[in-house]
This record gives sequence, C-alpha cells and structure tokens, in this order.
Amino acid sequence: MLLAINANNTNVKFALFDGDTIVGEWRQHTSASRTADEHAVWLSQLFDLNGFDREVVTDTAIASVVPQALFNLRRLCSYYFKSEPLVLGDDETNFGVEIHATPPVGADRICNTVGAGMLFPNQPAVVVDFGTATTFDVVDEDGNYCGGVIAPGINLSLEALHNATALLPRIVVAKPEKIIGTNTVACMHSGVFWGYVGLIEGIVGRIKAEFGKPMKIISTGGLAPVFQDATDVIEAIVPDITPRGMREIYRRSRGV
Repeated sequence: MLLAINANNTNVKFALFDGDTIVGEWRQHTSASRTADEHAVWLSQLFDLNGFDREVVTDTAIASVVPQALFNLRRLCSYYFKSEPLVLGDDETNFGVEIHATPPVGADRICNTVGAGMLFPNQPAVVVDFGTATTFDVVDEDGNYCGGVIAPGINLSLEALHNATALLPRIVVAKPEKIIGTNTVACMHSGVFWGYVGLIEGIVGRIKAEFGKPMKIISTGGLAPVFQDATDVIEAIVPDITPRGMREIYRRSRGV
C-alpha cells in the first residue's frame, strides 16, 4: 500500500491507498518541530484503530510546502515504514505534465493539476482549493499546469480581522441567513462568506474570460462544502483530488 503525505501550512494529511482506493485518511496540525517518533506514535495508533498493521505500507510519497517539516517526514517513512519516499520535486519526480510557470510551484498545486487531468480528461479546468491560502489552479485540455491565482485563505482572513481590531471576535465561517447583518457577528459572517463567494465568482469569471474556452470548475479543501450551494460557479467538489494526483505522480515516477 502507498502512504501519501501532504504537508501544508495548516495540516499534514495522510492518505493510505490500496491500489487506487483510499482506505484511510488522517490529518494532524502542521508543526515543524514534530519529530518522526511523534508522527509514528500518532499514526500507529490510528492504524490500529482502523485495523491496519504498519507493515502494510510498502511505498511512501511526500508533497510538502513546509521545508522545515520535511526531514522528520522523510525519517518517518524510511525508519518506521522501511520505505524511501518519493519527495515531489526531487530529481526522480515525473509529474507527467508541463508546468507553464516559473518555479517553484507548490507540490500540492501540481497534485491538484494531475488529479484534475485524471478525473476530467481532455477538459480545461480550474481547481479552487480552500486551504491556508485559497488557490485557483488552471489546467489545460492536455492536463498541463497553466498558472493560477493565490488569495488569502478564509480562516487566515478571519484571524487577521480579529487580530487587527479591538472589538471584533473570532468567528467560524458559515453561510448567514441574510445578507444584511443586524449585529456584529452577523455582519462579519455576511462579509466573510459573501465576500469569498464574490471572490470565487469574480476570479473564476476572469480566468474563464482570459482562457477563452469552456472550463470545468472544481473545488477541494476543508471548507469547500461550505460554499457548495452558495454559487453556481463550482460544478464539482472533489475532496481527495490532491492525494489522487499524488498517487498518479508516484505511479509515473516509479512505474508502479
């Protein structure tokens, strides 16, 4: 089985593949100081709870946008899973797509690109990923990465709004019942939620106009379901597009 590890700025996500099927998914908060031993203890407990032995893992892959976390994730794979990981971006990596952008491009964004090309072949697409940053990745009909857009993530914006003001509280993002708020929290909910809907619709509209062809609009990331019914722009939610892209990159790179 393949253990695919995606280290982002907020969470490290672990996906266990049996062939092309994801049989386990877990996440923990990203910490550059977390040791390989700590990763292993936490992950071993989750394996046990889900009926897996650690020995089922024969292959490992890492996509990371947190360089400080990479050493311990490598050691987790090599020492505890007896597998030399494919680290996306290393010399042996075969993404199988052209990257029409100046390096570096986040490994997770290339995984999204490959995942979109697999799931929606021969169709240009935009992958909207609601992570620490909200990213828009543009994929052409051949599955190549054409560039994109990076905007502040929703929770990042909420935290900045709270920290930069004396009286505005922390809130969680949720769809408000009304546009016009009648108290501070309702006003914040409306501003953040509908503001991001406007951002999604505006950026996607401009991307489509510039690209000049019909495009499939896909969303992913932890907050993607929050916006599912708020806009007609998003056509499909694919929560696991990133690990599926990583699985395909591993296959292309190591031929398995």
